[in-house]
Parts: sequence; C-alpha cells; structure tokens
Amino acid sequence: MALINITLQGKGGVGKSFINSLLMQYYAKRQIEAQGFDTDPVNQTLAGYKAFPVKAVKLGDRDDEINPRYFDYLIEDIVALPENAAANIDNGASTFLPLLSYLLESQVLSMLREVGHEVRLHCVLVGGQALDDTLRGLAEVLVHLPDVPVVVWINEFVYGRVERNRPGMEPEGFEQTALYKKNKDRYHSLVRLPELRQSTYGFDIKQMTQARLSFEEAIASPDFKIMQKQRLKTTWSTLFNIMEEAML
Repeated sequence: MALINITLQGKGGVGKSFINSLLMQYYAKRQIEAQGFDTDPVNQTLAGYKAFPVKAVKLGDRDDEINPRYFDYLIEDIVALPENAAANIDNGASTFLPLLSYLLESQVLSMLREVGHEVRLHCVLVGGQALDDTLRGLAEVLVHLPDVPVVVWINEFVYGRVERNRPGMEPEGFEQTALYKKNKDRYHSLVRLPELRQSTYGFDIKQMTQARLSFEEAIASPDFKIMQKQRLKTTWSTLFNIMEEAML
C-alpha cells in the first residue's frame, strides 16, 4: 500500500516544510506518486508550492481553532491513497501536541498499518540554541509513538553543526548522545543536510524557498543567475543522493 511520512517536531523554524518539499521532489524524480498535506494553520508553507500536489488541511471552523476531529478527514484521505503512493504530512509547531495526542488517543498509526500502509515518522534536529529543544521534540516522539520507524533529519543548513560543545571535551554529535544510543533500533535512517556557505549556497536556497519553488523550477527561472543555477544543480544532486542512501 502507500508510504505515510509524518513530520513531527515541536520546535518551529527548523526546516520541516523544506524537508517535506525535498521529499516531494525526491519521489517525483523517482516517479512515485506523492501527495502532500499541510496541517499548519499559522504558516502553510508547503501548500504554497505550485509544483507539488498539496492539500491544505483545515483543522477548525476558525483559523485560530484546532479541533482534533478535523484530523479524521486527513486520515480518510490517507487511507484512500493508491497503492505504491507516498504521503508527506507537514505538521507545524502549533499543531505538534494536538496531532501527537490525536495519534495516541485514536491509535491511528496501528490502524494505518493494519490496512497495509507503511508509516514513518520524521523529526528534525538543528544546532545552536535550538538543539536542546529539537532533541526534546524527538524524545517525545520516541516515547509516545513506540514501534514506528523514525527518520532523523540532522539539518545543518542554517544553524550549523548539530553538536554540543563543552569546555575541555570533544564535540558531541547526535550519534554520541544517550538519546541516539538508547533508541538506536528505532531509527530508519539519519539524513544529514550538510552545512552551507550562507553567502552563496545558503542565499540561493533561501531565495528559492521564499519563492516557493522546486529546484527544477528555480534552475529554469530567469530570476536566478548562471552561477546560482549551477550551485542549485550541485545541491539538488547532493541532496538526492543523500536521500537515496537513506532509503526514503
């Protein structure tokens, strides 16, 4: 049946929508039918991409309301996906706890697997001051949703290396943490998005994402200069190979 990818992270601004856009492009290149779902009531970034089929999921009768029952409609859409398709659910920070509670109370993941779907959870880690927050978000996912494979995205694009630095000690990467070692059998894969030079590659990616363009669209766009397009080609090739190695 279908592959269901659910992004869960309680920390905002860590690249969840960018990662979902990468997944949409990855499946498109592999000629796999993919359907996106944007559940963020505050900032529906993924739904802003015209290149992808993305459904904006309404979660209440008002924009400032989250009614867990509205998640039922999302699940109905997922169950109806065709065989061998992929679903990418982009979940915002404001809906992290409501969706987590819904998945727990309704035993949604067990039901999806019972009808034949494969489910993977995706969680993002970033460096800097947000590292501890994103580690706590991952820990909540691991504790509350056991027995589901987790893809950890180590996003070094903007915030730099995802590691702790303590005086007199070697830097501690994610693989050296107790959270990794204790749950090693839970991880489907670790996907490392490498650190970029912000004045060149980082600027190009930012311009592309702000315009809600795919790599293919940006490379074909007259708004990007020759060397920008060359850097985007290189970046997309690198990222695609990383995702291939992670068997996403």
